Amino acid sequence: MKQRTLAREVSIQGSALHTGEAVTLTMKPAPADHGIVFKRIDLSGSPELRPRIADVTDLVRATTIQSGHAKIHTVEHVLSALSGCGVDNVLIEMNASEPPIMDGSAKPYVNMILEGEPMEQDKEREYFTLDAAVSVTKGDSSIIALPCDELKISCTSADNRGIHTQHLSLTIDPDVYMTQVAAARTFTIYEDIEELLKLGKIKGGSLDCAVVIKGDKIISKEPLRFKDEFVRHKILDIIGDITLLGMPLKAHIVATRPGHAINAELTKALFAKLEERKKGPKKKPRPAGVLPTETSLDIRRILDTLPHRYPFLLIDRVVEFIGQDELVAIKNVTINEPYFNGHFPASATRGANPVMPGVLQLEAMAQAAGIVMLRRANNAGKAAFFMSADKVKFRKPVRPGDQLIINAKIVKYRGEKMAMAEANCTVDGQVVSSAEMMFAVIEDDSE
Repeated sequence: MKQRTLAREVSIQGSALHTGEAVTLTMKPAPADHGIVFKRIDLSGSPELRPRIADVTDLVRATTIQSGHAKIHTVEHVLSALSGCGVDNVLIEMNASEPPIMDGSAKPYVNMILEGEPMEQDKEREYFTLDAAVSVTKGDSSIIALPCDELKISCTSADNRGIHTQHLSLTIDPDVYMTQVAAARTFTIYEDIEELLKLGKIKGGSLDCAVVIKGDKIISKEPLRFKDEFVRHKILDIIGDITLLGMPLKAHIVATRPGHAINAELTKALFAKLEERKKGPKKKPRPAGVLPTETSLDIRRILDTLPHRYPFLLIDRVVEFIGQDELVAIKNVTINEPYFNGHFPASATRGANPVMPGVLQLEAMAQAAGIVMLRRANNAGKAAFFMSADKVKFRKPVRPGDQLIINAKIVKYRGEKMAMAEANCTVDGQVVSSAEMMFAVIEDDSE
């Protein structure tokens, strides 16, 4: 398929949603391989910004990009319309920091693009075709991208009360986008409006450009355009946010309760895959380490990250990363643990008193801290080796049926290869063990 641009320039005027500014946006034809570029003609030097995931700076109810002193707020509707209509190359001039919100959908931009008459160019379009699953989670939201020979999006949208749960699956092409997605308007929960105003958002918001959900009622200037308009707008936003990858994507995206923040996390993960592919195959391929974009790890990802295996893997799940240097993990202690056969078993003179050995609690803390260290980008594919422990304390016995909550934090780095950590284990909110540890990161020669 050929790249496309516009045959002639077109303009649109209106007010911005978050800043409230009046703005004129003009799309101009651009040569092949130019890409989508924003130009702030209201700033000195008319700086240009290429919408890329690395330049995202704010994701609160919109996607903002920044290069130097120049910012563009709420780029997702414009990018969604261009991507959905299959336009690859265009120069977008703006005399303010945010595109006009218009009616809250991408339809006005689609109409604008059609007025500009999309036309083919001499160069072939390049796609990023995903060859392995990529997934991210954030709280109760999750997105997974699966290999597929087209762009397909399956999305579930829901509020916290489950009143407006909607699901839709669409294969995206220009016809589907223009008829099934573009007209879906942005929406918000009534109770969120005050907080958004306090954050300096939605200064230009009104019922002319958004749908408001209040309880089980819909407040808008016109009826819903689709009975499932909310999930369609979520799909619209996903298309806009993954455009920040910088290349058209072929994948099946399955999203549950998506938003700009988790959309950006997915795009970061996809971009990492794209960059890896550009570099070519590694000399010694192995499962990827912990990505900085991951907010939790299931047992499969833990097995990808740590070299430990049964019966010495003592982390069942990482439930949360806190910043770059801290995590919360769990270890479920069951009577099936092999060490209970010999650690205070029943005898002829007394009953069984199974207790988890303190040294294994210490090992669990060390494994958790090792995962934090391996999360650093330059430590991918390496292994963390436990070196020493200090101030080790065991306060209460841990028995079958307990769930260890492991908190581990890196408190000091010594160069790139050594670190000190503090960790503790709790059961039912009470600390049962704690320690300070030191370990080193070295190349993993196990393969």
